[in-house]
Amino acid sequence: MFFTYLRRELRRRRKAALVVASGLALGIALVIIVSSVSSGMSKAQDEVLESLYGLGTDMTVTKAAAAPGSSGQRPRFEFDAKGDDSKQSSDRVMVQGFQTLSSTTVDEVGKQNGVADAAGGLSLNVLKVDGRFKPGEFKQNGNAGATGRSGPGGDGGATQPQGEVQGGGASFDVNSYTVCGTDVTEQDLGPLTSSKITKGRTFKATEADAEVAVVDASYAKQKKLAVGKTVTISGTTYKIVGVSTADSGDAAANVYIPLKQAQTLAEAKNKVTTVYVKAADSQQIDSVKSAIQKNIPGTTVTTSADLADTVSGSLSTASDLATSVGTWLSIAVLVAAFLVAGLLTSSAVSRRVREFGTLKALGWKSGRVTRQVVGEALVNGLMGGVLGIAVGLAGAYVVTAISPTLTAQLGGSGGGGGMAGGPGGMGGPVGQAASKSLDIALTAPVSLSTILIAVALAVAGGLIAGAFGGWRASRLRPADALRRVE
Repeated sequence: MFFTYLRRELRRRRKAALVVASGLALGIALVIIVSSVSSGMSKAQDEVLESLYGLGTDMTVTKAAAAPGSSGQRPRFEFDAKGDDSKQSSDRVMVQGFQTLSSTTVDEVGKQNGVADAAGGLSLNVLKVDGRFKPGEFKQNGNAGATGRSGPGGDGGATQPQGEVQGGGASFDVNSYTVCGTDVTEQDLGPLTSSKITKGRTFKATEADAEVAVVDASYAKQKKLAVGKTVTISGTTYKIVGVSTADSGDAAANVYIPLKQAQTLAEAKNKVTTVYVKAADSQQIDSVKSAIQKNIPGTTVTTSADLADTVSGSLSTASDLATSVGTWLSIAVLVAAFLVAGLLTSSAVSRRVREFGTLKALGWKSGRVTRQVVGEALVNGLMGGVLGIAVGLAGAYVVTAISPTLTAQLGGSGGGGGMAGGPGGMGGPVGQAASKSLDIALTAPVSLSTILIAVALAVAGGLIAGAFGGWRASRLRPADALRRVE
């Protein structure tokens, strides 16, 4: 009897049911769209941070660079031109971005409570000058030039110039590229984890001091490098065993070589610029950070949360809007939808006074009438849920199909001691102008949990509407039907 009467009443009042369901559907669809867009924002931010840290890395330990120019030295290039038209080539290898730390720091960090693993890395900048030289003083044109100093434990950095140095009959090409020394025994940590090997292979654990290299795909294309070819850095020839492609954004370096080889090139034996850390538990990251800062003084610990604070641009702005305005708008629409559904259901019950009064006169108790009203409202809520989920999924699909491009700018503010460009070696010290900008395509993934929340909201909306209507129906008496007839 319950379902028969329910089906008949819903068919009789299709328009009223559609109005209630549509109101709930609007609120539920908005919740799905806002939730999916927020999830897409979070995913985009994770991609940005992964492009800096790599998978598996929870934090990095560094030592801030000395103030620019504090050493009073500039890199010098030595040329031995004995003829009137001598071909020259000279590399200058410099530690990039940070002061170096002793390799023993890696072991110290690894012993801290809550640290699952730690690995060291050495970020270098190679300034390459080659061309033809005739005796005489030369000057630099374009962007050619460098600052900083290098050597054992050296600090400082270098601009990344590309230009031509001329003067006194000289004509030189000046180019710069980055090199990362990677601990090949720790393949799950370090700068190379932000990329995947697309050709060839990665390093073997037995190649700790081998003259082998992995090159970034973009750099390989630019310099026409490939697996099996070689690349020469400061007189040492490295065989290319693999080509890597950054998962998102820019790669951490142009060339990756074993850590010991990088230390030799930079004359920085047993030195690293960055310690990559993996926490045993993601819930302990803050406590691990505090422990490292307390027990290893003079270091700067940067977590993914610190880096997230340095992300600006349209990605940050859109994320803030989705989190604040979008969330509150969804709540407001849902509250309004629930309230309207309740009022409409209560109003519908008022128009059915004669019907319910007659049913009570025939022996229906108030509880049975209330259950009938709540049942109708619950079905309306479920109908609104189905419609809302359909509209919400369509909206999320449209966002994903359009994939609007958002820009993430990194650095500048240096939250938490971070660096412009990140710890992978592409940036500089804190306070340096932002040097890295990523374009991220926004998607709007809809998770199962979001669908379940939508279903729960639909049921809640139906129950709230049913509560309004049930309360009104419970107050009806058989005499109300007679007065209505009169």
